[in-house]
Amino acid sequence: MSTYLLDTAMPEARGTDGETRERLVVVGNGMASLRFLERLTEACPGRYDIACVGAEPQAAYNRVLLSSLLGGEIDEAATAFRGLDWYEAHGIRLITGAPVTTIDRENGLAIVGETHILPFDKMVLAIGSQPIRLPKPGMDLPGVITFRDLADVAAIRRAAVQHAKAIVIGGGLLGLEAAAGLARLGIDTTLLHVMDRLMERQLDHEAAGLVKRAMEERGIKVLLGADTAAVEGDGRVERLRLADGTVLPADLVVMSVGVRPSVALAQEAGLAIGRGILVDDAMTTSDPRIFALGECAEHRGLVYGLVEPAYEQADTLARHFSGQQAAYLGTHLATSLKVSGLPVFSAGIVDTPADAEAVILSDPGAGLYRKLLLRDGRLVGAVFVGDIAEQAACKTLIRSGEPAGDVDDLMFGRPAPQPLAA
Repeated sequence: MSTYLLDTAMPEARGTDGETRERLVVVGNGMASLRFLERLTEACPGRYDIACVGAEPQAAYNRVLLSSLLGGEIDEAATAFRGLDWYEAHGIRLITGAPVTTIDRENGLAIVGETHILPFDKMVLAIGSQPIRLPKPGMDLPGVITFRDLADVAAIRRAAVQHAKAIVIGGGLLGLEAAAGLARLGIDTTLLHVMDRLMERQLDHEAAGLVKRAMEERGIKVLLGADTAAVEGDGRVERLRLADGTVLPADLVVMSVGVRPSVALAQEAGLAIGRGILVDDAMTTSDPRIFALGECAEHRGLVYGLVEPAYEQADTLARHFSGQQAAYLGTHLATSLKVSGLPVFSAGIVDTPADAEAVILSDPGAGLYRKLLLRDGRLVGAVFVGDIAEQAACKTLIRSGEPAGDVDDLMFGRPAPQPLAA
């Protein structure tokens, strides 16, 4: 039987006015967690006695920049958000490199590592997600690496030696970013995707074709409809075999086929679980003292794997914790990024349904594509490649459901205001 030591840094905490403060333990120190802490300390500074526990050795950093870090465009310092002094200045005890291993709901205790515990009155779970490895032979060979965090980037860079051949599995956003980062290092890179187009959730066929061309112009070989059968090698990765029998030499395989919510900790604690940790509109789990947000949370049947919904959830929860009325009603997803230097924007519906009208501007030679999807005069979807100047207006119209007005303004840009006559 383990013996646990009560963490005396969080006894009955008292504020400067002598009132007992609620003890809040935030499990996870990623982008969603930090956003919540920022908003909470702005809204009600000093109201809670806060401890934040992160499994990674670093404080929260910008995962969006991992591709740039992999490609050598920035250094690790450029991914950092807040220094340790920020946590200290806001009265937040930050524990890194030591995951919460058990939640004792009956006694209100979070067990950190093997021997220490933190008492809590409220808890926020922001424990993110885990990268998926295909259930195929050879996925445990040395040289098969996921692309998810700073440790993965370091492992990929160690493996990506000169003259190495790299294969990236997965044609979603993270897979494209991993392939682009490897190509910037001068590595011979092949991108495999099992579907018939890249980023099929965000792009239609024509837009995806432009993105594929942009990747190929960077020297990345792109194979679509490529179903991985096995990774093979004697003691480490040497080749990848496709279901059609094609064999591709490989020194490094980067796995980027999606993520699944981290639910083990919550499940062991007896919280209600679906695909993720089930939450209501106040981000409350089945235990009214425990809340969840970000990639680990399932809200109204949806699990989001993007930063924007996580930030909206964090903002909602911070308002709720500060005593305001707040409800999270879901997020209309939009994607805005650069793929190999090519601007891409997508929001709402991508493929044209039978009850909608598509207005399209296409100039493949210039790498330009714009598609607007309208239903009853209202914008329900937009896909832009090459020029995304009207993305903010499109996003607003899709979310509000207001009439789209003059579609030419969205397609070609609003005319510049004329100066008043003297």
